[in-house]
Amino acid sequence: MATRQRKRKVAVKLQKLEMAPVDLQGAVRRSSRKALAPKRLMYSSEGNTAEKSGKKRRMKTRYNKTTQYNRKDIKEEEEDVQSSDVEDTSGEHGGLSAYELERLENIRQNQAFLSSINLFQATKELKQLTQPKPSQRGFMRSQAAVKEVLPARRSLRLQNKKAEILTLPPEPRGMLIHEQSSPLKKPPGPLPMNPINMEEGSKLPSQLLELWSEDSKEERKIELDLKGYRSAIMNMRITEDRVAKVVKDRIFSAAFHPCTGSLLMAAGDKWGKVGLWKLGGDWDDDGVLVLEPHTRPVGCMAFSTAHPIHLLSLSYDGSLRCMDVEKAVFDDVYDIDDGLKTFDFMSHDCSTLVVGNWYGEVAMVDRRTPGNSHESLHRLDPKTLRCVSVHPLQRQYFAVAESKVVRIYDSRCLKKTNSQAVSQLHGHSLSISSAYFSPCTGNRVLTSCMDDNIRIYDTSAMTTKAPLLTSIRHDMHTGRWLTKLSAVWDPKREDCFVVGSMSRPRRVQVFHENGQLQHSFTDGEHLNTVLSVTAFHPTRNALLGGNASGRLHVFSD
Repeated sequence: MATRQRKRKVAVKLQKLEMAPVDLQGAVRRSSRKALAPKRLMYSSEGNTAEKSGKKRRMKTRYNKTTQYNRKDIKEEEEDVQSSDVEDTSGEHGGLSAYELERLENIRQNQAFLSSINLFQATKELKQLTQPKPSQRGFMRSQAAVKEVLPARRSLRLQNKKAEILTLPPEPRGMLIHEQSSPLKKPPGPLPMNPINMEEGSKLPSQLLELWSEDSKEERKIELDLKGYRSAIMNMRITEDRVAKVVKDRIFSAAFHPCTGSLLMAAGDKWGKVGLWKLGGDWDDDGVLVLEPHTRPVGCMAFSTAHPIHLLSLSYDGSLRCMDVEKAVFDDVYDIDDGLKTFDFMSHDCSTLVVGNWYGEVAMVDRRTPGNSHESLHRLDPKTLRCVSVHPLQRQYFAVAESKVVRIYDSRCLKKTNSQAVSQLHGHSLSISSAYFSPCTGNRVLTSCMDDNIRIYDTSAMTTKAPLLTSIRHDMHTGRWLTKLSAVWDPKREDCFVVGSMSRPRRVQVFHENGQLQHSFTDGEHLNTVLSVTAFHPTRNALLGGNASGRLHVFSD
C-alpha cells in the first residue's frame, strides 16, 4: 500500500512539472539582467496581443527547460514509476508535443511503406548499375588470371610458436638516395622482345610484323579548312572496344604508328613497360602486347618516319632503346647512368638525335656510329631541361624548354657551355612542361606552363625575342599522381592542337592557335578519367589519350 501511494505521488509531481514553472534559484544561478520582469496588468487587449503571445512563447520555453533540470534530480523516482502500473503522462519521447509525436509517427509509417516495396534495395542496385566501371579489355584480363589465392595469415602467437629473432642491418653510411630502392637497370646491349603477358618462349604474332612494315608514305589527305576540320573531329567517337589497358601503371608517353591500314599504338608506363595495342587485334589480350625494356618511367617515345619498324623509347633510368620488330630485339642507342628526359629526330632519315636530360644538358647522338655514347654534350641550363623539339624544315634549329624560358639553338653553333640562343620565348612565370614547333612549317611554337597558361609564339622570323601571339588559360595542376598535361600539335595541321583537361565531366579539348575552342571530346560512359597524354594520328582522323591506370582511349571516325 505504501509503495503504491508513493508511486502515485511521484506521478502527480511529474504532472505538476509539466504544467507549472519550478523555482530553480537554488539549482541554477542566473544573471540579474536576464531575470524576468514583474508582471503588470494590461488594460488594452487589442494593442498588446503580439507582446502577450511573445511572452507566452518565452515562458513556455523556460518551463520546458526547468522541467528537464528537475527530472535529473528525481531520476530514481522516475524509474520506479515506469515499472509501476500508474500511467506516465510525460510519454516515452521525453515530453514531445502532439505535433512532433504525429510527425515521428508519419516518418515511421513512410519508412515502413518504402521498405515494403523494396525501394531502398532498388536504389542501391540502381547506383551500382549507373556507376561507370573501368574497361576490362587488354592487359587487365591476363593479370586477373595470374592472381593466386593465398592462405589466411596467422600470427606466431596463435600458432603457439616463438617469435623469430631478427638482427637489424647495419646503419647506412651517408644519406640514402631514392634511386637505390628502384629496380636494377637493364644490362646494356640488345634485349629480346619477350612479351610478359605471353607464355615464355612464345613468338611474336606474324600480323604484327606485317602491320609494322606497312608502307606509310602515302599522300596525305587534302587539308581541310577550319570549318571542315571541325566537322571531321566532331564525327569522331569512342566505343567500348576502343578502351583497353595497355600497360600496368601510369602512362607517361604514347604514340601512333604511322600505318594507315589499322590503328596501332604504343604506350610507356611508370616502371619501364612498353605496351603495343592494335585496335581490333585478335592476338593475346585483345590485341595487347606488353614488353619491359626499361625500369623507370618511359618519358618519351616516337616511331621512326623513315623506318616504320623502329620505335624509339627513352627512360628516366638513362637508357634510349630502339625496338626493331624485324629482329625482335631492343637495340641500345644511347646510355648514361640515369636522368634522360626527352629526345627528337634531327635528320629526315631519323639517324641523328638530340637527347636532353634532367641536368640541363643536351647530347648529339648518331645511331650510325658504333656504341651507345654521344657525339657531343652541351650544357644549356644550370637547373633542368624538360623538352626538346626540332624544327620540321630547318633541322639545325631546336627548341629547349628550360626552367622558365624557351630558347631556340642552332646545332651548328653549340659550345660545351654558355651557348648563345638564336631566339628566346619569354613570358612564363613557372616551370615549362613542353615546347613544340608546329609540324608543317615550324612558324609557331606551342608551350605548356605550370602557371596555367598555354602559349603560342611566332617563330617565322627567328628574332631575338619571339613575339607572343596567343595565351590560353588552362588548368595545368594535375597533382602528384597524374602525368603533367602537355599541349601537342595535330600533325596534319599547322594551326590546331589538343590537350587534356582537369574539368568535369572529363574531356579532351582541341584549340585553334587563336585561342578558340574547336571541340571537346566527351563521353559519359567510356570517358571518366583524366587523359594526361594525348596524340593525334599523323594521317587518319584518330586521337588517343592515356590515363594514370595504364589505359588508352581512342576516338576515331
